Amino acid sequence: MTDTDAPAALAEPTTRVRRGWTSLLFVANIGLWLGIYAPIQVLLPEQAELLNAGHKELVFGVVTGVGAVVSLFANPLVGLASDRTRSRFGRRHPWTLGGACVGAVGLVVLALAGNVVVMTVGWCLVQAGLNGMLATLTSAVPDRVPVEQRAQIGGLVGISQMLGTVLGAVVVTVLITSLPGGYVACAVVVVLGALAFVLRTPDLALPKSWHPSNRWRDVLAELWVSPREQPDFLWAWGCHFLINLGNALGTFYLLYFLKDAVHYPDPDTGLLIMMGLYGVALVIGGLSVGYLSDRSGRRKPYVYLAVLVMAAAALVLTFWQTWPAALAASPLLGVGFGAYWAVALAILTEVLPAAQDRAKDLGVVNIANLLPQVIAPLAATVILANLGGYPALFGAAAIATLAAGVLIVRVKKVR
Repeated sequence: MTDTDAPAALAEPTTRVRRGWTSLLFVANIGLWLGIYAPIQVLLPEQAELLNAGHKELVFGVVTGVGAVVSLFANPLVGLASDRTRSRFGRRHPWTLGGACVGAVGLVVLALAGNVVVMTVGWCLVQAGLNGMLATLTSAVPDRVPVEQRAQIGGLVGISQMLGTVLGAVVVTVLITSLPGGYVACAVVVVLGALAFVLRTPDLALPKSWHPSNRWRDVLAELWVSPREQPDFLWAWGCHFLINLGNALGTFYLLYFLKDAVHYPDPDTGLLIMMGLYGVALVIGGLSVGYLSDRSGRRKPYVYLAVLVMAAAALVLTFWQTWPAALAASPLLGVGFGAYWAVALAILTEVLPAAQDRAKDLGVVNIANLLPQVIAPLAATVILANLGGYPALFGAAAIATLAAGVLIVRVKKVR
């Protein structure tokens, strides 16, 4: 296939996106991340404790781990399906809205769950729907944003993840304090954010004459990205995986950390304070690094900086399990994660193998964001019970983060 043969939907974008489009993508991402992280940070741990107080860590780990396995399949499969969709409404929008609706149904199931089995089913629906939505929203960046603008947009995507997390904590701890009400509120926000983006932004459709192979072997083969043929993609994927593994190890059990190690009198409020500090720092890191990276055209030096700062945050909590240490670590983690996300999406979209497989390949990239949700709860359960408790958990987070900096050195296409 030559550039002249490719449909307009597969062309490399050259026109800078405007603030209206960026704002709507931002809103949709806030809804998405609120729907994922408000349950992970607050609602699921509280529900696990209500259903089985004596084994709350195990219940939380099993539910989130099973849900994360579902997400590993949902993300690339929905991405692959959207790459091949020839609807007159576009390739991505039908899947974005459909994913939001499935995720909302799952959140309602969680609101009604009276046992661990129903709780697990509800969370699996949430992960299936919202990770399908994630695949299509992420692919909107290489679909619409030129390379020289991607770090700034990537920074805003990272900020939306943080803001969705912080707003989710506010919604379910301050505005709506009942467990069922919190889940329903998350469902409403998810659907409204998706509707705003789908109804107000364009989505180029593939022409009816575009006929990709429908043989199942060819379809399954498309899910594979050869490390030998695409080494930069492999190294960037590995870096992204380790960054997210370190972040997951360091953040998944913060509510229990404040309750059981720090002995903070009001853990919900403490978590909200930490997320607020984290959020402000993340905005500063994301916006400043996104601007500097696009202006200089350099990406990797900012990854090195982000890795060092995030590892420092984890090491603070490795050696000091106190409230002042938690207050110091939160902005460090925020500014580091914001700086990383500002350049991460730019790096990852610049090493994608083929324009016609953008959403599928980004679905594979998103596995690096999702696989830690499988590994971290199970690993953290073992570490907390047998390998040294919270100091060992945060030490493992620091090691994973520093290892990410080693892998990014191997990426050759990006400076």
